Amino acid sequence: MKTRTMFQAVALILAILFLAAPAMAEDVIKIAFIDPLTGPFANVGDMGLKHFVFSADKINAAGGVLGGKKFEIVPLDSKVSPKESLIQLQRAIDEGIQYVIQGNGSAVTGALVEAIEKHNVRYPDQQVVLFNHAAVTPSFTEEKCSFWHFRFDAHVDMKVLAIVDYLTSRPDIKKVYLINQDYVFGHSISAAARKYLAEKRPDIEIVGDSFHPVGKVKDFSPYVTKIQSSGAQALITGNWGNDMTLLIKAGTSAGLDLEYLTFYAGGLGGPTAIGMAGIGKVYQITEWNNALCVQYDNKVDEKRYLDFKEKYGEDLFYSKSEVLMDMLAASMNKAGSADPKAVAYAMEGMEMDTYYGKAIMRAQDHQLLQPLFVSRLVKQGEGFAKYDMENTGMGWETVKKIDSENTATPSPCDMKRP
Repeated sequence: MKTRTMFQAVALILAILFLAAPAMAEDVIKIAFIDPLTGPFANVGDMGLKHFVFSADKINAAGGVLGGKKFEIVPLDSKVSPKESLIQLQRAIDEGIQYVIQGNGSAVTGALVEAIEKHNVRYPDQQVVLFNHAAVTPSFTEEKCSFWHFRFDAHVDMKVLAIVDYLTSRPDIKKVYLINQDYVFGHSISAAARKYLAEKRPDIEIVGDSFHPVGKVKDFSPYVTKIQSSGAQALITGNWGNDMTLLIKAGTSAGLDLEYLTFYAGGLGGPTAIGMAGIGKVYQITEWNNALCVQYDNKVDEKRYLDFKEKYGEDLFYSKSEVLMDMLAASMNKAGSADPKAVAYAMEGMEMDTYYGKAIMRAQDHQLLQPLFVSRLVKQGEGFAKYDMENTGMGWETVKKIDSENTATPSPCDMKRP
């Protein structure tokens, strides 16, 4: 009798666990993070992962979404390879994941968008949405726009336009050199720079336009020699990761006397590699920098910055991770569902107040409009540079702010909606 009772008790417990397992799984919304976690750009992917985990943890701590569901970021290594990224996408789909975050490598983004489009037609009950946090080739929200793709970073034309707008206040700069990575992203920067310089600063001469292999150049000295001999007073580059840090390090080591107008100089390892020789010469175009909380006396953002640094021992670099996660949470709550199609429709046209202005997810092409800031590397303590970067004694000084609506560029997107 006791044996039968024991077996019945065990069976009951197993039944409860069996029934509870799906419910427990349903309380977690998994999001695949597909970016480089090994190889020459592993530091970039690791930094991005920490930002998204930090933002997800903040939402979870506040109660999650849809009455208590929690976000879980699942890291998957893209190796900046379209082929490898497609393998990781399939792995995520096989695990029932319907949301993907990716950003490093426009070739990767292009492959993922195409694969997701095909998958969603074939499997309408397992649809997937891609949130692009850093791949800024314009076509993804222009002629190649997709209902299943949302971009949370300003694209190349938007960033280059902001840089050129800054150059309109610098009549002393007459010669500019362009140097970028040799793939679609780098070539789009070159095209945008030529277009907007011709429109807004036709007096500026482009004295060089170089492209180099992605992640393979260990010594940029030959490129620096060409730049030096060109007589350039400024260079424009979208280089990221080691391609950015090694370029500027080679330039400052060689005493290259010009201004660096960059997309990613503040990225992980950037200020350290640049060193004090970059003070007053290195610029970045971003949606955030660590001097803004002081400049605008924003205590909430300042605490966020300090909390991140305390948790990871590294500097917060961007805010788009928080905007992305907050907008995703708001879209799910608005839709009353975690269904990807319902969430995508809810996100279209969404507006959200950020720390320093409004963020708008443009419904036409799924391109986020948000404030942009051109900032310059300065000594810590100068102006609003209360905090340094990477313990270098250097921080940022904002030299130009562009409000959300003024970052917008026309889009030919003719989106096909399900």
